[in-house]
Amino acid sequence: MAPYSMDLRSRVLRDSEAGMPSKDVAAKYAVSRSWVDRVKQRKRETGEVAPRQQTVFRRRALTSAQQERLVALVLARPDATLAELREALPTTAALSTLWRALDQRGWTVKKNGTRGRTAAARCSDGASPLARHAAAARRGRLCLPG
Repeated sequence: MAPYSMDLRSRVLRDSEAGMPSKDVAAKYAVSRSWVDRVKQRKRETGEVAPRQQTVFRRRALTSAQQERLVALVLARPDATLAELREALPTTAALSTLWRALDQRGWTVKKNGTRGRTAAARCSDGASPLARHAAAARRGRLCLPG
């Protein structure tokens, strides 16, 4: 969205300085009251009313070549940690940047499916521990917490 024109800004300030409340100035020019207050505040604090410079966003931390290399590294070593991948990839990007690049491709952290089978035998029917304990007591069995 483009910033409001200098003409509009000067008319808003002229009406505000004439004693018109910010609410009425905002209604007259179809702008928000907060914008009118910000223009008045900026004029009071800095003496300027011109719009500030637009933000220039940074470029991507990973180039397309680095992203392709990251994919090749993951396919070659799927058990590598993000830190290991960063070391193998010539970049100073943060680990969160590497994670986002992988997440954009739909890759997730693989859960350990064998953990459930190798854990100690317990009542694991998906109910809460209290509900499992109550059900086990009704059946005359002891259910370990957890």
